[in-house]
Formats: sequence, structure tokens, C-alpha cells
Amino acid sequence: MIPVTKPFLPPINEYNKFVRGIWKRNWLTNNGPLVKELERQLCEYLELNGLLFLGNGTVALQIAIKALGLKGEIITTPFSYVATSSSIVWENCTPVFVDIDPLTLNINAKKIREAITSKTSCILATHVFGNPCDIDEIEIIAKENGLKTIYDGAHAFGSKYKGRSVFEYGDVSTSSFHATKLFHTIEGGAVIASKSSILKRMAIMRNFGHTGPDTFGEVGINGKNSEFHAAMGIVNLTYVDRILARRQELSTYYDETLVELKLGRPLINDKAEFNYAYYSVIFESERSLLSALKKLNQSEIFPRRYFFPVLSQLPYVKKVHLPVAERISSTILCLPLYYTLTKSNIRMISKVIKSVI
Repeated sequence: MIPVTKPFLPPINEYNKFVRGIWKRNWLTNNGPLVKELERQLCEYLELNGLLFLGNGTVALQIAIKALGLKGEIITTPFSYVATSSSIVWENCTPVFVDIDPLTLNINAKKIREAITSKTSCILATHVFGNPCDIDEIEIIAKENGLKTIYDGAHAFGSKYKGRSVFEYGDVSTSSFHATKLFHTIEGGAVIASKSSILKRMAIMRNFGHTGPDTFGEVGINGKNSEFHAAMGIVNLTYVDRILARRQELSTYYDETLVELKLGRPLINDKAEFNYAYYSVIFESERSLLSALKKLNQSEIFPRRYFFPVLSQLPYVKKVHLPVAERISSTILCLPLYYTLTKSNIRMISKVIKSVI
């Protein structure tokens, strides 16, 4: 079987070295030494001034919205994982969807202005598949209209924009370190803020609002993560450059094997260094996609329809017709891509797709 992804697992003896230390200290969670060490190493690797390690990428978005004091409407993309829009609704704000760029698949910055109202408080944009969105234009729009910016960088670990980590941009950036991501901590996520005061506030929020053993600064949540998850992150970080290089190699091989087919590919931002987080192809029609998907599944190959359906059609949001996002969502397929995938696997996947198209 060839799944859409497989988690990278380091040699177990390397992980067990840290587990033995956890056993010796008997400090399992609550901002332990490995959590602090992972935060330090991530800041060093990503060249960031500060980062908070959290339980997952969804709570990262929720804390970001809460810490910025957002209310009313948040302009966002309909083409992302459901956690993006669900976090907005969960925090009692209203997602306002605008269509996506047909080439990059990111939120179409040119359409943001017309969606701004007196109730708009923020722009929440996703770097789809790790491809940085039009940060320059979004920041201009936000500044002109007094809006906050949050970037959902769940897919964007290792991606850069104008030579800097994408996490450096916006009032807050978030990431996911879920097992399906190229860098993972089994479960996990992070928040990064441009202002130290916001980062400090989010640090309080992730730990129930504690400012001391028996003092509380404000309402909080249990957004912490454990020493076991941090240990996995510390070990995996030593392999991340190899993981990034391998994904680029495999993506290039996909390009070569599929070159003769009429399959669309997302256009990577020309100011970006891409992390090859996903390998997605766009079919000419949904019918063609479904035929290929059926044949692939029959061959024990399991790609995924990321992202389907569009978030603007969820049952708990105000539905809106967005033709580009709907067309892309119905015709895009993410093919298997992970560290241990082989070129022979890719040849088999390409052969099955070619037999259908």
C-alpha cells in the first residue's frame, strides 16, 4: 500500500536517549526542559526571535485570535484545511471568504479590499501547501485599513519569503507539527509573534492563564505540549534538511514522469523558497480526477483530495459561491509524498494516472 503520506521516524535509539532522561527527571509536561530546548532550537534553525511550542496547530490559531483580541469578521481563504475556518468560528468570529488565485491557490489579495467592512478585524491567510501567499500586498491592505494579520503556516515549515522564514511575517504566524507534516512532533504546533508583548500574552494563555503558581493574568486554555513530543521534535530537527532535500528530489521526479500529461500544478511564489510539503496536480475535470482516484485506489495507492470540499460550503458558515476555489477543490489531488517513498513508487503512480488520462 502507498498512502498519501507516512510520518518520518528517526532511529528509535536516538529517541530513547531522550525518553530515558524524561524517566530520570520524572518531568513529563508543564513547560519542561525539552520543551524549552525545542523552542530554542527551532528559533535558531528558523532564525526567529521567539516561538511557543503548543499542543497542535488548531489551538495555535485559536490562541492567536484570542491574543489579538479579534472580534467581528475575519477575511480568510476557502481553500485550506477545515481547522482554519473552524478556529475562527470557535472564537466567536465570522469568517468572510474571498476567492483564491487560480495559479498560486492562495487567497487572492486583489479581492480582499472589496470584502472589508466596518466589522472586519483581521486577514487570516494560509500559505497553501507551503507556498507563501502574497504577503507584501496583504500587509499593505492590512496597514491601510487598520487590520491585524495572521498567517496559517501549517504547511510552511522550511518555506521562506524574500530570504526570511514565512513565520516572521504578520502579527502572528502559526504552524502545525502534526505527524503528517514534513517536520513533526507527533502532535504539536507553534505560534510566532512580531511583538514580544503578544508572544508573552500567548505564553500565559497556553497555560490556563497562569502568571504564577496561584495567580492568573487572564482567561487561558491548556495549549501546552509534553516532553515526549518535544523529544521527537528535537530528534527530527536533526534530519529536517535531509527531509526537505528528499522531498524536492521526489517532486522533481514526479515532474519528469508526468510531464507529458495535461495536469496543472500550483505556481510557486517567485519571492519564495518552497519546502515541497505536498505534490498536488490539477485535473481538467472532476470526472477525470475521480477516474484516476478510483484506479489508483484499486492499485492500493491512496492520494487525498486536499482540500475538498471548499470551506465556504461548510454547514456552519454563511455559504458563498467562489468559482475559482470550487473549481480547484473539485479537480485537485495530492499525490503520495514522503521521505521513504521511492522512485519506483512514483513510476507506478504515474503509470496508473497515464492509463486513465
